[in-house]
Amino acid sequence: MLPSRRTFLALGAGALASTHIARSAAARTFAAPSAFKVGVTDWNLRKEANPESFALGKRLGFDGVQVSLASGRGAARTPITTEAVQRYLTESRQHALPITSTCLNILHTNYLKSDPLGPQRVAEGIALTRALGVEVMLLPFFGDGALKTTAEMDRVGDLLRELAPEASKAGVVLGLEDTISARDNVRIMERSQSPAVLTYYDVGNSTVNGHAVIEELRWLGRDRICEVHLKDNPHFMGEGTIDFPGVVAALSDIGFQRWAVLETSARADSLEDDLRRNLTFTRGLLAARASR
Repeated sequence: MLPSRRTFLALGAGALASTHIARSAAARTFAAPSAFKVGVTDWNLRKEANPESFALGKRLGFDGVQVSLASGRGAARTPITTEAVQRYLTESRQHALPITSTCLNILHTNYLKSDPLGPQRVAEGIALTRALGVEVMLLPFFGDGALKTTAEMDRVGDLLRELAPEASKAGVVLGLEDTISARDNVRIMERSQSPAVLTYYDVGNSTVNGHAVIEELRWLGRDRICEVHLKDNPHFMGEGTIDFPGVVAALSDIGFQRWAVLETSARADSLEDDLRRNLTFTRGLLAARASR
């Protein structure tokens, strides 16, 4: 049986005092020298919803890990337990590696645009993200859950208008990651009528879907982007079609100082080498930009 929405809300309330302390301590402990910090997704570490992702992320040299809020696949996908939350926090502290953000990956099963369970999943995710002491929660819209019509975008905007006050109260930002344009994302943001709804910009997804990434980043500006994913799958970064020096320049020019998270694919037999290669490339771009 899935934990109830009330259980998750209670979890968030019980953790509030300690997470406020943890956030301020993390800001001091986990400061990174880069223009922006570079994290990695737990699923690209092949440790989805697995607290072992922190040890691996640390060994590879990342500044943080984006964690999944559900485990399993398809109809069997379920929210992580309170025990998993505590293990995330323990592993994060032990390895001195922060949680960059959370991903409400259960929306790959319960689509927010159409599933009656979708809004409940967002409420559960807000409580979990609050309990983890994290600010940003990614809301994914892909596959059958992708936003394809204006009506679907408007429905999501209306649902988020109802959910956003709870997110604001918890200190959680709801980040839209999807296949639509920056302007359509802002349409949803404006319909939600809340500063707690922002764009989670993915340069790979936007490129594949025909959007002008550098123009969109500059148009969105710093204040409408809560976090970014960097990737050019199936290529190594710098070997595909995306102008990553231009991406870094755009992020620098708009004053972006939040997390940039690598969502780069890696071969099973060379996972660590492949991830390190993309991290080294990214850090090289940051160093080159800083030296200008």
